[in-house]
Amino acid sequence: MFTNLDTRLMLRAIQLAKRGCFTTAPNPNVGCVIANGDKILGEGFHYRAGEPHAEVFALKQAGARAKGATAYVTLEPCSHYGRTPPCAEALIKSGVSRVICAMVDPNPLVAGRGVEMLQKAGVDVQVGLLKEEAQAINKAFIKQMKTKMPYVELKLASSLDGKTALANGESKWITGPYARADVQRHRAQAGAILSTSATVIADDPSLNVRWSELGTQIQDEYPQADVRQPIRVIIDSQNRLTPAYQLFHLPGETILVRAEIGNEDWPDSVSQWIIPTRENSQQLDLTLLMRKLAENGINHIWVEAGAGLAGGLLEAQLVDCLILYQAPKLMGADSRSLMNLSPLTAMDQVIDLNITDIRMVDCDVKITATVKRC
Repeated sequence: MFTNLDTRLMLRAIQLAKRGCFTTAPNPNVGCVIANGDKILGEGFHYRAGEPHAEVFALKQAGARAKGATAYVTLEPCSHYGRTPPCAEALIKSGVSRVICAMVDPNPLVAGRGVEMLQKAGVDVQVGLLKEEAQAINKAFIKQMKTKMPYVELKLASSLDGKTALANGESKWITGPYARADVQRHRAQAGAILSTSATVIADDPSLNVRWSELGTQIQDEYPQADVRQPIRVIIDSQNRLTPAYQLFHLPGETILVRAEIGNEDWPDSVSQWIIPTRENSQQLDLTLLMRKLAENGINHIWVEAGAGLAGGLLEAQLVDCLILYQAPKLMGADSRSLMNLSPLTAMDQVIDLNITDIRMVDCDVKITATVKRC
């Protein structure tokens, strides 16, 4: 069905799509290549919501040469008028004879309609080339479209014996500077960073993306102004925080999640959300919070918090992926553990993980694992 050349050109489209990973949210990452045989006539990727889609850039490069050519697109071309005109219509007008899509768009506004529009216009459409690779670059977008919930990545850092801080709370620094720089790149790809008042009180963190730590490869490709600052979402159920902490005065938006509104004098960049507590509990309803974040266009959450929130999110089955940085250190039995989970009495109660990647980040080990669902 697909040739080796088709695969090679779709791989190029996926490579292009990845170039939008720091700028496109909440839109998906999409790449497009227009080719006649093995000759690339035009290519492009979606850079930012509200700006032209990948197909538009590729068609502009190809010009009149697009007639009779093949378009390789990582996501089904859109068929509706939103902030930009439909790409399926643009492809039809260009005269391409064939369109290969890696996957159907999970957006209910598209969901096969783009393919149908192209086919009705006489364009040969094929779907499914490198589908898994295309899905991997849009996990958050796909989950939000299918479940109305965000994709949640839980970042953890520990010693080899699974400790996150000494008994007195000291934790700077467990991991090395290269691991911390890697965290900056993850932050820059997220729509929001989720933490707690306990973390803010203990560390007075910035919880922002620090341009200086992103590395020259990213700095060379993206102007500093284009790399977004994720929204800081801070759970403050007991209204412990005040405007004195530094994160409230840094560029970017901050959402305080509380059980009731406080009367502090916050900067304009700070808003307060009310989320009720769970029945017979003092903990805020984390599921409701995640649903509200997704409703507000945040489909990718990066979590940096202590053992309490880490355990709460896992027990509520809200975590999709864990990213654990382990340092070559031993911190002892009385040091603080990674997460607080309820006591278990049987092995069928344990949380199963699927390790998808293990690599060295300088002296530290980085483990990426997804949570297995029943």
